[in-house]
Amino acid sequence: MTWRVGLIDSCGGLRGLGAAAPVDAAAFVACDGRVECRETVADPTGHGSRVAELLISGRRVELLLGQVFTAQGPTSGAAVAAAIDWAVERRVGLIHLSLGLAGDRTVLRVAVERAIDAGCIIVAAMPARGAPVYPAAYAGVIRATGDARCAPHELSHLGLWFFGGCPRFEIADGTRGGASIGAAWVTHAILQEARLAASAAVDALTARAKYLGPERRTPAA
Repeated sequence: MTWRVGLIDSCGGLRGLGAAAPVDAAAFVACDGRVECRETVADPTGHGSRVAELLISGRRVELLLGQVFTAQGPTSGAAVAAAIDWAVERRVGLIHLSLGLAGDRTVLRVAVERAIDAGCIIVAAMPARGAPVYPAAYAGVIRATGDARCAPHELSHLGLWFFGGCPRFEIADGTRGGASIGAAWVTHAILQEARLAASAAVDALTARAKYLGPERRTPAA
């Protein structure tokens, strides 16, 4: 069965990525205390387009784009929550977020809970160190980060529902995306499986992990 995936990021279209168009796309912009749903614009950063390229490689995926970065600068918890609800309404089986917001927001937490209750897998980026970010820190979300030990397609199991992936697209690619690209590799691994529930996805990721436990870094002299 084909995966139906909601990508919440900066990507507004798929032209040039091996697909003529996404299944659906919408932009979510916070304006005057509310969130407006608008037509998407060209990816302002290129980040979401690179994540999309990774997610759709190697398997047929129906991709829906929830654009929450429509210009250089931050997004809001309300905009991300609206994009999650939009994706769930369109019956995606997985939502990918290579992003993280500082601070818990009720509107975002409730949207995540609704998505999980609907049977949707959520994968969200989380820094390997430092303060937690959201929605990755919410219960029931698969947390993912970059792990320098991992080559492309390799995974690490870092803790409860917490996995690492390669922090770059390819070995020869000097671009390092840290947690956001590592998270994309974790979702890519899930999409190589048949459709499955979140707990089964965690089991599958755990079974595939090449490394166990966090990276050990030598303290600076």
